[in-house]
Amino acid sequence: MNKEELLLQKRFHDLAYKADTRGILMFSDFLNLYEQDMLIRMKNKLPKIKYFASGGFSDAERKILCFCGNQSLEKESEIDFPISCLHISPLNKKFSDKLSHRDILGAVLNLGIDRSKIGDIIINDNESYLFCNSAIHDFIIDNLTRVKHTVVTTSLINRQDFIYKPNLKEITGTVSALRLDSILALALKGSRSRLQGYISGGKVFVNSKNILSNSYILKENDIVSVRGYGKFIFAGMVNQTKKGRCLVKILLYQ
Repeated sequence: MNKEELLLQKRFHDLAYKADTRGILMFSDFLNLYEQDMLIRMKNKLPKIKYFASGGFSDAERKILCFCGNQSLEKESEIDFPISCLHISPLNKKFSDKLSHRDILGAVLNLGIDRSKIGDIIINDNESYLFCNSAIHDFIIDNLTRVKHTVVTTSLINRQDFIYKPNLKEITGTVSALRLDSILALALKGSRSRLQGYISGGKVFVNSKNILSNSYILKENDIVSVRGYGKFIFAGMVNQTKKGRCLVKILLYQ
């Protein structure tokens, strides 16, 4: 475990201890899947309090964790997470560059903002939605005026007004078994040997849990994420061929 991971574990312990002893809510920064999995793995070493997570919308990948020392709170919906949703739009759409996730993130980080304060960024027809820590949304609104060569306007919207409908590409194909490495090879169109390196390297998550076994068996509706390469829904086995191979369906996030 490297220095950053040890510091994060200590941070989790401090947040959980304060929440427990004071009976209050404590929040982390936005965490990636690996960092979220770290909390799952060390829960038995932390105080016996409730833990909730939110990224601002149901399909969010980067999430803020709530260490809930308030015993009266039972559900995530009762927690007011410090998350804001910002709408970023080109001032003149006709002359706008085509803006990508990387462009938006780069422009925000160039303002001097730490990555841990930023959640998911959703691009929809050159309109962008950025989730961030509520403490910095005014700063971003005032200072994010240009992305690449495009002048943009940035405004705060109600999180409940954000409606996310992911663009999913359906992929079907046959695999010898419902093993993680086989399904990854089909979804990402790569060789099993190369993708096995992603698994052993800790880059693959199933339902936000880090999976290190190539032979892990996927279940219907499992959500698989590969850090730096995207994610997909394993929609399950459709049929079995005469040769005993599994015909499966995958929904790949675009």
